[in-house]
Amino acid sequence: MKKTNLLAVTISSVLATSGSAAIAQSNSTSADAQAERITVIGSRLSQRTATDGTAPVDIISAEDLQASGITETARALQYAVPSFNFPSSSITDGSDAVRPASLRGLSPDHTLVLINGKRRHSSALVHLNGTTGRGSSNVDLNAIPISAIQRIEVLRDGAAAQYGSDAIAGVINIVLRNQDQGGDVSITGGQTYEGDGENFKIQGSTGFRIGQAGALTLSAEYHNKNRTNRAGLDPRQQYPLLGDGSLDPREDEFNRLSHHVGDAEFENLALFANFTYQLANGEIYSFGGVSDRTSKSGAFYRRALDDRNLIEVYPDGFLPTLAPETSDASIVTGYRFGLGTWDADISVGYGESLFEYHLENSINASLGPNSPQEFFAGGLRTSELSVSAELTRFFQFYNNSDIAVAFGVNYRENDYKIRAGDEASYINGGFDGRPAGSQGFTGFTPDSQITESRDNTGLYVELENALTDAFQWGAALRYEDYSDFGDNVSWKLSGRYQFNDQLAARATTNTGFRAPSVQQLYFTNISTLFVNRDGELVPEQSGTFNNISDVAQALDIGALQPEESQSYSLGLVWNGYNGLSVTIDAFQIDIDDRIILSSSLIPSDSPAVAAALEQAGADNARFFVNAVDTTTRGVDVVVAQQFELNDWGSLRAQLAYGYNRTSVNNVELPEILGGLENRLFDNVERTRMTRSVPQHTGTIGLTHNYGAWQTHLAVSYFGDYIIENNAGTRTTFSGKWITDLSTRYRFNDQLSARVGVQNLFDVYPDRQLPENQFNGIFLYPNTNAPFGFNGGSYFAELSYRF
Repeated sequence: MKKTNLLAVTISSVLATSGSAAIAQSNSTSADAQAERITVIGSRLSQRTATDGTAPVDIISAEDLQASGITETARALQYAVPSFNFPSSSITDGSDAVRPASLRGLSPDHTLVLINGKRRHSSALVHLNGTTGRGSSNVDLNAIPISAIQRIEVLRDGAAAQYGSDAIAGVINIVLRNQDQGGDVSITGGQTYEGDGENFKIQGSTGFRIGQAGALTLSAEYHNKNRTNRAGLDPRQQYPLLGDGSLDPREDEFNRLSHHVGDAEFENLALFANFTYQLANGEIYSFGGVSDRTSKSGAFYRRALDDRNLIEVYPDGFLPTLAPETSDASIVTGYRFGLGTWDADISVGYGESLFEYHLENSINASLGPNSPQEFFAGGLRTSELSVSAELTRFFQFYNNSDIAVAFGVNYRENDYKIRAGDEASYINGGFDGRPAGSQGFTGFTPDSQITESRDNTGLYVELENALTDAFQWGAALRYEDYSDFGDNVSWKLSGRYQFNDQLAARATTNTGFRAPSVQQLYFTNISTLFVNRDGELVPEQSGTFNNISDVAQALDIGALQPEESQSYSLGLVWNGYNGLSVTIDAFQIDIDDRIILSSSLIPSDSPAVAAALEQAGADNARFFVNAVDTTTRGVDVVVAQQFELNDWGSLRAQLAYGYNRTSVNNVELPEILGGLENRLFDNVERTRMTRSVPQHTGTIGLTHNYGAWQTHLAVSYFGDYIIENNAGTRTTFSGKWITDLSTRYRFNDQLSARVGVQNLFDVYPDRQLPENQFNGIFLYPNTNAPFGFNGGSYFAELSYRF
């Protein structure tokens, strides 16, 4: 179970302002828009605008998220914050349903996600198959509906000393809508230029007054999206040869668009609530939500002649369909109140994620013609319980300045559970020597079942002071004690100096850490994966073994340790005339003992490996290991300007650019039995860690308001990236420009309509090299495509405010 550092964040929510020259997307003159520029992460001083802080923060309003018509929270955030990466993937098992997302080119689990300043639980899913962040688990941002969001704040700075584990790359804080009356509802529909990917979304939010001093906001979303498919035609022989050695005549009639390479089909339903009630000496608050999603995506097509098929069941072959069901639920309840001269905040939170594997249109060929064709292949569950208490107040300090002091304690418990699938999903029935297990995803066996937990306690103190009108500084110290690997101390120092009314400099330095997640500590499974052997994709029983498994013990893999980081940032802030703001922030993040999901060991590596694999019933094995030390350097630039055009309305312009580059400084692998350490981290994993996401990303955004019309134009750049396969082939995919255009018309104060196009010029990634296209089927990269491979799409939206 799990819930954690609620405190360091709670008061941040109440007192804090934040850090940095954000994507100041709310530079309009209205009071509401100005409120959007207030941030709550990274600082505990009185509320300020984004450019007044010691660290960079992007602030994205709900209106900015909705302007492009993008219907997924994580995808909308990707186009708003260049340092945020949310690549598309296909035929990657569960990662088709819950995709990895990351900041500054680091791993998805190096970013901490908060809701209203409280830690959000991560997904139970572990990314296994070739995606960015392989071996990690991340928060499923798409489980949080856009309709529930007032704004999103992205702290681009290390913050483990403030918020605990995971905040190495930064912090994403989602602020929920909070209102006691009124609301809105909208309906959105659209599809791709190709005519697939049809999607329909209805969402809304409304507020209620509770008694004389309370407010309850309810937000809901229903979203249905059909799949997209950009697979090539399968030219291979499909049917067994006839008795005379000739081709089956059905070869001429077979539909060769047999694979599904594209976005998954899904149906998502979410409901969120945000409640506050004012008391004489404080405020009771509570918020949370539930989300349920069913996805459908394809695996590799099983040809009729394949020994994984039974012609008696599927005479033309079949496409196994993964239909996972995912659900997230969370609730946080707390009390903020005055305690003498102190402000206190006590809260309790609980969140859980459930990921169940279901297979449709499948078969366990080893059971013969009577095999089921639908399977429950097992489930993953993670939960988090957190209890926090914090005290904050201001003291008089040097030169009659005030110093903000905050200290608190957090207790967090994490649980992780793996549930075995139906027996038919993994058993070997022995029929005709056919492969065992449900095709598309082999079920979790009883040996994979596990129920484990761990807990930790954190103590922290933070100081912040505006020593003079020109200089402010902050410091934080945090101690964490974990039940499974020991303790850690992290710290942070930050400062800002205002040279004049326009120019300021800011800097931070901090240490950080990331505890191994319970998923990395305890996940284990054997499933069928396709591996490149001598240029041909072949199915193998691939085992992912945790470090307490018999295989790991036999090979002396060793226990996981926390990752540790040292970060530095230096920035300049320019607040010029007529609303111009410019921020430039350079950073360096050194991470030691990064945890990876290793490359695979195979029987030919050594007799010891062969014996361990034979005992486990697997063709290869991979493990979670502390493997490498890395350095990530980069720079973020944000320029924003508001133009008043008199009779022609107003124009908000913004440029945001991010650069990051990760290099491997040292590879230090556990000394496993047989001296096979170097086999655990090959060039495929090195390339995935350092070059699988674009090093250069940027967005130029223009929003023009003219009477009842609003037009939004965004041109985004995704730089080149590299994918390497097991055969040693490195492919560089060139950078691309993506253009989005939308326009909205307000009929009156209540009713408005928006139409637009995403990827206006129908841009696709470069095609893969012919030798990597798997017989011409995988035309585009099916993993790590930064803007997907669907081409252009169009949408229409109708909204009503009340």
